[in-house]
Amino acid sequence: MNLSEKEKQEIIELIKQGKPLPKEYIYKLTENEEDVHLFWNGKTTDVTNVALPFHSIEQIDEPRGDVQAPMSLFSVDPSSKRQSGGWSNKLVWGDNKLVLSSLLNGPMREEIEKAGGLKLIYIDPPFAVGADFGYDISVGDDSVTKRQSVIEEIAYRDTWGKGLSSYLTMMYERLKLMRDLLSDDGSIYVHCDWRVNSALRLVLDEIFGVDNFINEIAWNKIKSVKAQTLGFGNVRDTIFFYKKGKPFFNQIRIPHKQEYLDTMYRYKEKDGRIYRLHDFTQEGQGTPKRFGDDTLTPPVGKHWIWSQDKIDEGIKLGLIVFSKNGIPQVKRYLDNVQGEAVSDIWVDISPIGSVATERVDYPTQKPEALLERIIKASSNEGDLVADFFCGSGTTPAVAEKLGRKWIACDLGRFAIHTTRKRLIGVQRELKKQDKPYRSFEILNLGKYERQHFFNIPPDLPEEEQDKLVERNRQDFVSLILEAYSAQPVEGFRALHGRKGNRMVHVGPLRVPVTKSLAQEIFYECVENDITNVDVLGFEFEMGLVPETAQEFYQDKGVQMNFKYIPTEVFDERAVKKGQVKFYDAAYIEAKPKVEGKKVTITLANFATSYTQDDLAMVEEGLRKGKSQVIIENGTIKRVSKDENGICSPPEILTKSWKDWIDYWAVDFDYGSKREIIRIGKNGDAKEVWTGNYIFENEWQSFRTKNGELEFLSEHTYKEPGKYRIMVKVVDILHVDTSLVLEVEVK
Repeated sequence: MNLSEKEKQEIIELIKQGKPLPKEYIYKLTENEEDVHLFWNGKTTDVTNVALPFHSIEQIDEPRGDVQAPMSLFSVDPSSKRQSGGWSNKLVWGDNKLVLSSLLNGPMREEIEKAGGLKLIYIDPPFAVGADFGYDISVGDDSVTKRQSVIEEIAYRDTWGKGLSSYLTMMYERLKLMRDLLSDDGSIYVHCDWRVNSALRLVLDEIFGVDNFINEIAWNKIKSVKAQTLGFGNVRDTIFFYKKGKPFFNQIRIPHKQEYLDTMYRYKEKDGRIYRLHDFTQEGQGTPKRFGDDTLTPPVGKHWIWSQDKIDEGIKLGLIVFSKNGIPQVKRYLDNVQGEAVSDIWVDISPIGSVATERVDYPTQKPEALLERIIKASSNEGDLVADFFCGSGTTPAVAEKLGRKWIACDLGRFAIHTTRKRLIGVQRELKKQDKPYRSFEILNLGKYERQHFFNIPPDLPEEEQDKLVERNRQDFVSLILEAYSAQPVEGFRALHGRKGNRMVHVGPLRVPVTKSLAQEIFYECVENDITNVDVLGFEFEMGLVPETAQEFYQDKGVQMNFKYIPTEVFDERAVKKGQVKFYDAAYIEAKPKVEGKKVTITLANFATSYTQDDLAMVEEGLRKGKSQVIIENGTIKRVSKDENGICSPPEILTKSWKDWIDYWAVDFDYGSKREIIRIGKNGDAKEVWTGNYIFENEWQSFRTKNGELEFLSEHTYKEPGKYRIMVKVVDILHVDTSLVLEVEVK
């Protein structure tokens, strides 16, 4: 180290005082380690190695009818026409850091290896400082903006708000996990723009190695250039392309346009001489004339040529150079006529148009042609590809169409629901074309992600986990009460806090709020003359329908409200900002009609009390002559202020409960498939039944650009008996609500 004694003493004193070292000292301390040292505030080389089990909360497989998938790909159950074996694609909702670590270190790693390993990763991580992931909801001719969730805001916007260093820290750990998850011949494409591309390139160089850098691709994302006050128009994004080890690549070519091919000279090679053809419509017709004949002026310079001497050899495209005397000097054939090899500047892929059929109105959606090029270049049919910031689902949609297996992950509820609908649409389209397609399942980390917050390992025996939960009980209750803005209380068995004139119960960390627990809360309220209580829970027992239970206890003198605890409670920043929103369980009414073995399910009603905006605050902040659409207490309404500053009564835009439905699906035999999860590290995993069942998505209807929702679903059972039917509704805010019905068919 090139440090003087004075500098050494200054460094020691700064360390003793807990003060940061000046950058020039840091550089001197590390100058002998390597030629270039990548450093930023908060950088750490630590990578999580947690292995949390995945919950399979839903399986989706469009019935194939008489179409059978090739057995070489996967098995199909002939009775249901659904996939019964082989790889099932994964759509994972959750923090991709925990998801990546669990894929890498958990039992699913074995499943990935059996599928041939992960060959390709494409990611388009958020990179715009202050980006907004809200989205517009259409209600008739109006629209309202659904703001991004707090967890998205904290994960993305607040991260950038702290500067580039926090963004790089977030990406560094995730990219290291992705590298380790890739197969040895795998590759990664990282999409970014001018804000972070220079720094991200250095991070990728450090993680993957400079020698494994392949391309810096410039994609022309905007066709019409807007004049800027200072500088040139910004029209491109950057896509970094790295390999992990052994190179793998399929050459991609851009086809020639027909009008270009039609203008080329046509020649034929015969007896070692080159002839120009008079007849352009069909090879061999007409009388070819040899160069040098008086009737034919020899060309000079370079010319493209066609040659089709032998039909079985196909058409070749080549280049010929003629001397001043018309003598061919050089002839070079290309392999085929598919066009020029693609360069690292992509100007031929247009952005998604406003009326494009593939458009799903997701803010960061990328064109399918972009992903098609990447997937074709760096994977083969049957390979496994992944996208851990999947957004609108372009990567899995294109992968499915190209016959690839896939894993997709996102943190946002809107992204997962958009991708789910899009993939069902892909399944339906492939079914029409008699092409194979795979089932996919929706996964999350569920209660194990909650336990991870309190350092409760999932592979411990249940009794040990219960002891740790009890040990952390007070911290857990305090956390939830703080997030709910409630004050703790003592001296009660089942009541933990007070908010205004309402008592509060905090439900369990690991299991749902049950009917017996609701009764216990009710009895304690009666004993103490308490008439209002809020019951907070992560999940509610399937037989406990919050809306029905609320009416039941209200008739007995206790107003009991059931509210879901959001995942944001586990982020300290969200709690301290007071941004955590607990939401009431929505109400579904579905009516079954049984006729022999045929059952008809009618979606009859839906109600939500979701509130995003404060009506009084909106009215106060509204300018004269302006209006705003808001969401309050389960209604979407327009608030207007006239030129005199007087607010009109709000206009209700959601005229019917049907306006709230975006998607609904039915499992006609819920409970027939247990949810079995694998707990433990690689090579040491055990199978455990969670006590839950998997929702098998057998029928669904959802809003599309050109289609209307159906509110009636039919199913015919093969055997008589009693069946449980689950109805799942996703509203226009993309919140899931479920209802279980029981029927008996004869």
